[in-house]
Amino acid sequence: MEITIIGTGFIGRTVGTALSGAGHNVTYGSRHPDADALSQTKAKVVAIGEAISGSDTVILALPGAAVADLTAEHGDALAGRLVIDATNRMGAEVVNARASLPPTVRYARAFNTLGGENLADPVFGDERADMFFSAPEADRATVESVIEGVGLRPIYVGEDEEEIIDALFALWIALAMKQGRGRRLALRLLEG
Repeated sequence: MEITIIGTGFIGRTVGTALSGAGHNVTYGSRHPDADALSQTKAKVVAIGEAISGSDTVILALPGAAVADLTAEHGDALAGRLVIDATNRMGAEVVNARASLPPTVRYARAFNTLGGENLADPVFGDERADMFFSAPEADRATVESVIEGVGLRPIYVGEDEEEIIDALFALWIALAMKQGRGRRLALRLLEG
C-alpha cells in the first residue's frame, strides 16, 4: 500500500518505520525535505504537496495545532483522500483535528491513544496492544491493514466515532500520566 505520513517527528518516524518494515511504501511529507532525510527506513522524504499527491492514504503525525495551516496550504490536495488523524491537541476541548480538515476527506481517527514508545514496541508479554479506531466503513479494511502494519491489533468502534477514540486518549493520559503508572501502558479489549 502507498502511505503518506505528514510529519517526521517521533510519531511519524515510529509509524513510518513500522509500516515500511511491514512492506508498505511510505513517503513522508515535510516542510524541509532536505533536512529530514530518514536513514533508518526505505521511505523517502519529499515536499508535503508531492507526498499527498502520491497516495490515497495520508497519516497526520504533526502537531494538532498545525493541521489548520496544512489545510490552508494543501486542503484541495487532501480532498477525497483517506486521512488518518494521529494528532492530539493537548489541552483543547476537542483534541482531534477533524474540524481543521476539509469536509471532503474520508476521516479516520487512530494512533492517538498510546504513547509513541508503545507504537514502537506494541507487544506486552504475549499480547499485542489494541488500537481502537474510527473510520468510514468503506475504509475500515484499509485502516485495519495500516494498524496491523504497525504491529497493533485493530479494534473498530464505528464511523464518525472520534469522540470515543478521544475519550480513550483521555483515559490513557489519566492512567499513564496523572496516576503516574508510566507511559508503557496500553488498552486491550477482552471478549469471552
